[in-house]
Amino acid sequence: MKNILTFYLLIIVTINGFGQSIDDRFSQKQMSKDLAVFKEIRIKANSGLYKYRSKTQIDSLYNWAENEIKNLTTYREFYNLITILTDYEGSCHNSTLLPKKHQNKLRGEFYGYFPFPIKWINGKWLINFKDGNIPLGSEIVSINDVEISEIINSLEKYSTSDGINKTGKRIDIRTHFAAYYRINYGLIDSFKVEFKTIESIKPQIITLQSVSYQEYYKNFRNLFSKPLDQFYYGKLNENQKYFVTYIDSVTTMLTIRSFSIGNENSIGHKNYLAFLDSTFAKIRNDNIKNLILDIRQNGGGDDPNDVITYSYLTERNFQENKQAWVSFKKIPLIKYYNIGIPKFIRPFVAPKYNHQIQNLFPLEKDGKYYQDKNNDYNKQRLPNKNAFTGNIFLLIDPAIASAASLFGSMVAGNKNTIVIGEETVGGYYGHNGYNVLEYKLPNSNIITKFFMVNLEQDVIKEEHQYYNRGIIPDIEIIQDYEDFLNNEDTQLKFVKSLINKKKKTNNL
Repeated sequence: MKNILTFYLLIIVTINGFGQSIDDRFSQKQMSKDLAVFKEIRIKANSGLYKYRSKTQIDSLYNWAENEIKNLTTYREFYNLITILTDYEGSCHNSTLLPKKHQNKLRGEFYGYFPFPIKWINGKWLINFKDGNIPLGSEIVSINDVEISEIINSLEKYSTSDGINKTGKRIDIRTHFAAYYRINYGLIDSFKVEFKTIESIKPQIITLQSVSYQEYYKNFRNLFSKPLDQFYYGKLNENQKYFVTYIDSVTTMLTIRSFSIGNENSIGHKNYLAFLDSTFAKIRNDNIKNLILDIRQNGGGDDPNDVITYSYLTERNFQENKQAWVSFKKIPLIKYYNIGIPKFIRPFVAPKYNHQIQNLFPLEKDGKYYQDKNNDYNKQRLPNKNAFTGNIFLLIDPAIASAASLFGSMVAGNKNTIVIGEETVGGYYGHNGYNVLEYKLPNSNIITKFFMVNLEQDVIKEEHQYYNRGIIPDIEIIQDYEDFLNNEDTQLKFVKSLINKKKKTNNL
């Protein structure tokens, strides 16, 4: 009987992934070794390491991390430490991921997760689920006696953004709140939630039983704000990526939700060019005065779709980058590079990629390797013959990044543009982009990714646009509580109202 019981226990342990929990103990010696490797990778390979932080600041943080290891005992705590270092650099293209075996283990957990999706509305975190134990739209005050503001601050490390931007983190946290909470605080069986409804003066308290990983994401897929927010999360069909809407005789709206349309040799790109040609020819022929340009929810995509689009919206000659550089001419630390090729073969494969890097970044100056004028990213581009010169109302939100933030920054700098919405996660003046580098730490197998090219975008310098921030709107408009409950687009309502007001005063 004892042997049979042992046999079944072994089966249970195997099913649940023996030795694969993020809550397992992890030696401080292994932590220290992996931290040293992580630091070496960032210094030698990451051109964005000092983009927003000084060397003194970075060194100080690593000194703290080295000392902090003395207080850590588990794999989860070490992973959280590495995410702090990753986030501090300030690049929305940075990511530090758990190994697949740990990710799979989390997906199989049957308890420990907060049950309901939440959403940030005008400074408050609200329940974004209609049929739960807490009424829709209730404000969360605290969870397990920790104020929600403190909880959110502790989860921001899992979501990277350009510079010191915070708005972009809200989009990611509202998606993965339960998972981030679990990774930060550990497995918790129940949640004491203090909340306030819109009608209540005093907070109420309820205890919620935790749910499985799968159950939380099932609830998230049925979040109340899905009619407006679904395009943040789902895979877009081709007809959802870009389209035009004719509002009235003098106003047109162009929506571009993604630049992931294909490169210049693809059918998708050629179809997009045809769409732009016909759309802007019609806009010109119809004598359209106002263009609402909606790029909300656009996380970027393929070159040269961003700059081709801008050629229809400018009167100036321009280029994609003012400058672009990397910090090496040979991929550093190839033995830690996560490419699935045995280490003894890598020295034979690396020269091919190193040669490509050296061709793309041939100019060396002060230990940096720059693109030259022959690179397509630096070539001068001209306005299209049908470029729109009327009033542009640019709608932006925190999800805009990468190629979309580059495009948005260019448009925002136009004298005929009014920018409306919320600050973007992607930087106004630049970002790290293009080619991804991916490394694996030797002991923890934690994966760290970052983009290797430090870019300075060809944008107009503006006093209200800051080097370490996203695109700052001229008019900040945030969804209000009433529109949240009605699933109405506060920003689009505002811009239509603004245009109508200007029409009445003959300003348009």
